[in-house]
This record gives sequence, structure tokens and C-alpha cells, in this order.
Amino acid sequence: MSERANASVIPFKVGDEPEEESLSQDPAEQQVQNPAERLHLAEAVRMAEAIVFASAEPVSEKQLAVRLPDGINIALAMAELQQIYARRGVNLVRIGEAWAFRTAGDLAFLMSRDTVQQRKLSRAALEVLAIIAYHQPVTRAEIEDIRGVETSKGTLDTLLETEWVRMRGRRKTPGRPVTYGTTDTFLDHFALEEIRDLPGMEELKGAGLLSGRMPSNFAIPQPPADPDALTDDEDALTDIDLEELGLLTPRVTED
Repeated sequence: MSERANASVIPFKVGDEPEEESLSQDPAEQQVQNPAERLHLAEAVRMAEAIVFASAEPVSEKQLAVRLPDGINIALAMAELQQIYARRGVNLVRIGEAWAFRTAGDLAFLMSRDTVQQRKLSRAALEVLAIIAYHQPVTRAEIEDIRGVETSKGTLDTLLETEWVRMRGRRKTPGRPVTYGTTDTFLDHFALEEIRDLPGMEELKGAGLLSGRMPSNFAIPQPPADPDALTDDEDALTDIDLEELGLLTPRVTED
């Protein structure tokens, strides 16, 4: 019998590729098949890396869209850049609708000697901050109603100075009280991608921050999906409002 007759036949399906090779592809290569498009995206990733690296503040996707070439899929480019830095000493993190480089969490101990000692917030300030974070948009009167005690102007001023809290609008009620909300700086400081990443009731109980004997009707509200969007009962702050609140230098009119 010939040698060919004894040869075994291995089933083979046309189009199969080694599994290892397919797993090695990054998300961008899997979604962008055209070589020219991949090259275009790779260059955009390098540009985005330079922009975010050089910025002292988190860079929003809107800012990236303005500075990157037209037609670039910003989300895809940032996802690839995030993957590149996933195992490095610094990571690309998303903060709200912006991006920034931050020290990898497991290496934070290396920076402890360089950390600037900051003044601790008072208990009252922490309570007000928590109320604003979970109940935003919220007015000073509503904060006092939730806490059950009067809130001093100094407490709110301290939170505004930290840039964790901002004046976001005016309530459409008599007196048009100012509404307060959190900022991207708040998200950045507490390592939150979005405001809805705040811990829920079970997480707070597990951390020992809530008593196990809470009233049966006690609930923690869910923050808004878009903290920047004004609600139906809010008006945007105008220049006149900002002048009244001391946030804008009054305009000088000629007689």
C-alpha cells in the first residue's frame, strides 16, 4: 500500500484562524479592518495621548473632538489608549465626560511622601457634601430640611472653595434660591467615573457608615444620570445672577 494511502486527513474549515492570533487583536483592530483606517486611528490615539498628557485638567471628549482629525471615533480611540496604559504605572481614567492620566491604584503608596496635607472637612461640611452629592440639584433650605439643622454660609463657602460643589442654577420658586451640585473635580478626587458610581445603601452599611437600625422608610436617592442638565424646575444662572452672587465682576456702564 502506498504511503499516501496511509496518510491521515485532518479536518480543516476554510477561514479558520489560530485562536491565539485572534485573541491578540486589540478592540480597535477588531472594529477597524481597513489598514488605512487603522493607521489613521493609531495616529489619532497618539495625538489624544499628547493632549491629555499635557493638560493639567481632565480633557473632555468635546475638547478632544475639536482638536483631533475629523471623523475620528473618539470613544474607540480613548478605549484603545486606555488599554495601552492598563498595565503601566499611570492609567488613563474617565472622569465624567473627560479623561486624565492618574497614578495606578496599586502604586499610590509611592506618592505618599509627596502628598500635600489638606485641611480636613468638618462633620457639618461632610454631611452637606453628602446631601448635595445624592440629592442634587438641592437648595440650602432643602439641605437644612434634610439635616434638621441650620447650615451656615461658611460651610457652603468651604465646599465651593474646594471646587467639589458648584452653583448650578436657580429654583423656579418664590425667592429663586440657588441650587447646588457636584463637579468633575469631586468625581476626580473620589475616583468616580460618574456620579451614579456613588455607593448605595448596602455598600454604605457594609462600610459601617450607616446604622443597621435605619427606619423602614429610609432610602438613598439615585443621583441624576446627567448632573449638568438642568431640571424642569431650574433656571440657568444668568450674568445678572452671577453678579448678585459675587461670581462675576459687575459691568461698568457709561452715563
